[in-house]
Amino acid sequence: MKTYYVYILTNQPRGTLYVGVTNNLERRIYEHKNELVEGFSQKYHLKMLVYIQQYQYMQDALNLEKRLKRWHREWKINLIEKENPTWVDLSQIFFNI
Repeated sequence: MKTYYVYILTNQPRGTLYVGVTNNLERRIYEHKNELVEGFSQKYHLKMLVYIQQYQYMQDALNLEKRLKRWHREWKINLIEKENPTWVDLSQIFFNI
């Protein structure tokens, strides 16, 4: 059974935010940290994983990703701070990367 993840990256606490979805979070975060992903996340050096939501079904993950992308910035910050109030880079905890 696959697992799907919605994640939020930033370059610093309360910095620029990026919302993404993947079925392989460790690989995807490695790509972001090594700037292998061209585009927005590379341009703004978004390497800190600050929020993760896990899903069993891809459609559920895609629905949340789309919803979060429409949210106001402050709502996203509140969501992050509810789960990760100190803006710890979760990739260092979960993947040591």
